[in-house]
Amino acid sequence: MKKTLFILLISSIIYAQNITTGLSFLKIGSGARNISMGDFGMISSNDLNNGIYNPSVIAFEPKNRLSFTHNTLFNDLKSELFTGSIILFKIPLMFGINTTNISDIEIRTKPGEADSKFDAHYFYGNLTTGFKIYQNIFAGVSFKYIYESLFSDDATGFGFDFGLSYKDLIKNLNAGISFRNIGSMKQLRTEPTKLPKDLRLGATYNINLVDYNLDINTLAGFQSYIDDNSSHFHFGIEINYYEILALRGGYITGYDSKNITAGFGILFKGINLDYAYVPYKYSLGDSHIITFTYTF
Repeated sequence: MKKTLFILLISSIIYAQNITTGLSFLKIGSGARNISMGDFGMISSNDLNNGIYNPSVIAFEPKNRLSFTHNTLFNDLKSELFTGSIILFKIPLMFGINTTNISDIEIRTKPGEADSKFDAHYFYGNLTTGFKIYQNIFAGVSFKYIYESLFSDDATGFGFDFGLSYKDLIKNLNAGISFRNIGSMKQLRTEPTKLPKDLRLGATYNINLVDYNLDINTLAGFQSYIDDNSSHFHFGIEINYYEILALRGGYITGYDSKNITAGFGILFKGINLDYAYVPYKYSLGDSHIITFTYTF
């Protein structure tokens, strides 16, 4: 059943690309922490992968960091993300490499054994920078190189992400906006695939309970995939104890197959281990995400 769904999805991308957007792998969340808190990211400097949601945040508190994320969805789709950030000539830079693969997709023209199988491959590499515009206002931009391969066809293209953030709009409240996946692809067989343009607007608020050694981060945001005319609200919370253990949860509206997210994080001397869990309906299976981050 899952393979059949992938065949229908991929066929619609190849032969009816003018109907909807493709490159759905660009919609996959980045980093276990973000995904467990409602998959919104956006306006926080304490997670390297937030720069993928909003490039301006990498200028908040630039650090040298490396991060690796493994994401398993539906048991058939696997996505790997490697990100890093450095400070070069006082300029914060972030880079990322993502590979997403769907293996052993069956081709059938009649009941019984499959006629053959094929794999679908997707890739992007990105380079991001951010800078302060004025006082607590930051801006950022990211460039992406994108590759897709389906059946015997492949195509390349590019995309840009733009972001703005206002740090401490009032004390402990950050706000931001980003517009992602603005670009184009070369022709894939008959038509170029459309990028899923993504608009996000949201805020985070931090509550520090010193007497209880608790740090609570909350977020709320609105997201819209422009060309698909789909909109979603995202909510998330993180309860951090002694900067050692974090428990997280989130909720997303507007999807038929998912809404709840959850996870945890363990922090120790610059090393973070984060885990996220996203249950799916309709027997699609569940998603498990693990992220390792090293700050040096």
